Amino acid sequence: MLRVETEGEIGELIIDRPERMNALPAALWPRLREAVDQLADDEEVRAVILRGAGGCFSVGADLDDMSGIAGPDERRAFLADAVAGVRSLAELPKPVIASVHGHCIGGGLELALICDLVVCDETARFQVPESRVGLVPGVLLAAGAGSIDRHWLKYLAMSGDPVGPEEARLAGLVNFVTPEGGQLDRARELAARLASRAPLSLRTIKEAVAGREADLEQAIEWGLALQGSEDFAEGVAAFAERRPPAFRGR
Repeated sequence: MLRVETEGEIGELIIDRPERMNALPAALWPRLREAVDQLADDEEVRAVILRGAGGCFSVGADLDDMSGIAGPDERRAFLADAVAGVRSLAELPKPVIASVHGHCIGGGLELALICDLVVCDETARFQVPESRVGLVPGVLLAAGAGSIDRHWLKYLAMSGDPVGPEEARLAGLVNFVTPEGGQLDRARELAARLASRAPLSLRTIKEAVAGREADLEQAIEWGLALQGSEDFAEGVAAFAERRPPAFRGR
């Protein structure tokens, strides 16, 4: 579900579930930590690209997989595992560039956000639909204030609506937009450029900027509170039944 490929100074993390549109199951998060450790320990690798296989970057959490998570203890363990995976990527002491095409939804958008730079092509669509099922995009709220314009951050989180590549660039979520299919070449070009820079300088820059971001642990508490709500159960049921949800605020 997650491959690591290296060529010279460039490493690539590839979300590899194209048959599921790269949906993110619970088992991906410990695998992500292992892959990040592998790249951190590889002294030859100086920059990393995160991308999705097949037709999109990622549609976010695998809802079929999440349906088996019940009870507050299991929910806390799942959220803690996911946040630990995200944190490991954020703290990788090498520059990480997200290469995005197609759907970049929910947890997929949050993975892209946590990267140092984001490149997308004209097919990219960014969305955090959690408010539609009674949740919040915890990592986006915890870490997004450091990079995304406040009003755009609220719009993304509150509306749950998708935005295109130019809107994402205006919001501060994306650095560069390429023509369709050009995102990976651009990401590799950027990775090669960063790989030529002083590693200690880049590591210090990452640490300095990360120090201004909110604590990702807060994302666990938000998720735990809402995953036990009646509205979340209604939101998931409505999604499965393809009908509008009837939220009651509890």
